[in-house]
Amino acid sequence: MATRTLPDRKASSGPAAKLSSEQLVAAYRNMLLSRRIDDKEVQLKRQNKIFFQISGAGHEAILTAAGMILKPAYDWFYTYYRDRALCLELGVTPAEMLYEAVGAAIDPASGGRQMPSHWGHKAYNIVSASSPTGTQFLQGVGSAEATLRAKLLGITEGFEKDEVVLVTTGDGTTSEGEFWESLNTASNLKLPVVYLVEDNGYAISVPVEVNTAGGSISRLVRSFPNFLIEEVDGCDLLASYDVMQRAVEYARQRKGPALVHAKVIRPYSHSLSDDETMYRPPAEREADAARDPVTQFPKWLTSEGHATEDEIRKIQEEIDEIVLAATDDALSQPQPGPETVYYGVYSPDVDPTSEQFDTEDDPQFSGDPTTMVDLLNACMKDEMRRDQKILVFGQDVADVSREEHLGKVKGKGGVFKVTWGLQKEFGGARVYNSPLAEANIVGRAIGLAVRGFKPVVEVQFFDYIWPAYMQLRDELATMRWRSNNNFSAPVVVRTTYGGYIRGAIYHSQTGASIFTHCPGLRVVCPATALDANGLLRTAIRCDDPVLFLEHKHLYRQTYNKSAYPGPNFMIPFGKAKVVREGTDVTVVTYGATLQRAITAANAVADSGISVEVIDLRTLSPWDRETVFESVKKNSRVIVAYEDSISWGYGAEIAAAIADECFAWLDAPVKRVASSDTFVGYAPRLEDAILPQVEDFKQAYEEIVKY
Repeated sequence: MATRTLPDRKASSGPAAKLSSEQLVAAYRNMLLSRRIDDKEVQLKRQNKIFFQISGAGHEAILTAAGMILKPAYDWFYTYYRDRALCLELGVTPAEMLYEAVGAAIDPASGGRQMPSHWGHKAYNIVSASSPTGTQFLQGVGSAEATLRAKLLGITEGFEKDEVVLVTTGDGTTSEGEFWESLNTASNLKLPVVYLVEDNGYAISVPVEVNTAGGSISRLVRSFPNFLIEEVDGCDLLASYDVMQRAVEYARQRKGPALVHAKVIRPYSHSLSDDETMYRPPAEREADAARDPVTQFPKWLTSEGHATEDEIRKIQEEIDEIVLAATDDALSQPQPGPETVYYGVYSPDVDPTSEQFDTEDDPQFSGDPTTMVDLLNACMKDEMRRDQKILVFGQDVADVSREEHLGKVKGKGGVFKVTWGLQKEFGGARVYNSPLAEANIVGRAIGLAVRGFKPVVEVQFFDYIWPAYMQLRDELATMRWRSNNNFSAPVVVRTTYGGYIRGAIYHSQTGASIFTHCPGLRVVCPATALDANGLLRTAIRCDDPVLFLEHKHLYRQTYNKSAYPGPNFMIPFGKAKVVREGTDVTVVTYGATLQRAITAANAVADSGISVEVIDLRTLSPWDRETVFESVKKNSRVIVAYEDSISWGYGAEIAAAIADECFAWLDAPVKRVASSDTFVGYAPRLEDAILPQVEDFKQAYEEIVKY
């Protein structure tokens, strides 16, 4: 696409032609202010007064234009780190930006918890940004999807009639798979989302032609239906205004999503940790400088009679004074105190470990005993009747994708039938299938949750959860803490896990410890139908993100059945259950190993060994008090889990027991777990790899002899 500097540009014939001199001068002020804050941060970093700096220089024109058209506190914004000029135009102050840079406690983006240029401001609907490249796309699409779901369900509170979501990105980030996943969903659902690709030609040192086939992302995405695709010189404010106006209006009119590919420059290095002179020749950098909107636009203003040179000079002096005052303000601000480190890891207002969530002692049983599958299904039906904002989606979770077939076929309802019948009762606006893309499921759920919905999503198999791990670990678990409690995403992620089903390597994984290691994420693992019902209800009603692990082997076992306990039955998190009392050995376990521990305990009772079996039920948090009390009573303890013995979840329990209960121990803490291999398909292999009843019996006999 040909580009030219603004002084040579012809007058706009679009909406920008109607901009007044006052609006054009104000746009220049915003662009200059953005650049001056960048420059001040560079200076402060070199003086060791701040600790990181990344620049938005060269992107100011397109971002200012976007901010002039979009509406703060009306539209929604998912940004990336070069978006300083956009945030200024939306209302973020210079002082607030410098609060980020110094790590001030009053920083509205994160309270000093994130590096500068990780934008966020609750008052303007600028959702907390993070560092991973590309994670914002699916969340932005989820927030746009929220407007669709709200309209379908007649929900108006918290929504505007024609709001749009702006998602911004650099050109390099469009190489991420989540970008393409988001385009797919935005296109399919005709969502009101505007993508702004700020293409400065480089992803750190990698040029665009290496990142993008053909060197143009806009040419690649033109085949997506329902999309408006626009290209623009992003250094040209008037052209940028016209193009952004068309794109935003297209989305406001609900014609579908739009993508604006803006060619901009990067006059500074990627960040102060980078030196662009190592990979960019002088001629290339000089060509960029000739297009710099901050130096070229004021020349155009004076040549076209919108401002005098004296007025431009006064604006520059005023901006310098504003930045200096904001700097002095920021440098005087205290950093957050060490006592605040745990604030916002979890909800400070809703505690799922509290008595509020404990109705376990008063179940209202009805009907015959039934399976875990049935009681999970019953819980979801109860909760969806209670709360219109609960949405259920994932692979195959709907009864049908083509709703005209409802009533003509039995319906799918998940590969294990856990969600069967939900769509029939609650409709396709609340229960629907997703693409085969795990990150898509979780990322969209985060965006929906930010807007007030309660997604209860399903990842079909734990073995395939890994494409969603970035969204789970870096986004879902961190949202509340990194935004200093300004944003939250209380999503419930249900997934099936575990072996004992002849499922081999890729249908038997049990890596709970990878998720219990994530602060901000609750991890739940019921072993019985009754516990599954009560714990899922707590998960849905609490205000934290929850990973809800459902063992496939336990779905239809007869030994763990229960009658339906009523629509208000809840079990608090962090409350273990002593399922068998004993006086010689304590066994701490959960999931499918629970029944094996009990069976083995019954078997050794005849030989005089009394085993106490504790079911943890929730893995994060876990019930330290119940476990420690039992260990102190019995003085011998075995920690049992289905995962591989090394580096598994049980290691943390064993370490905590050794740390807190060492004086009461009469034997080393012992573990029963799987071998350090993968799970084999042949029955003899699987039986040798996973913990069996005989393994428990042997462990009981050995520990009492110590």
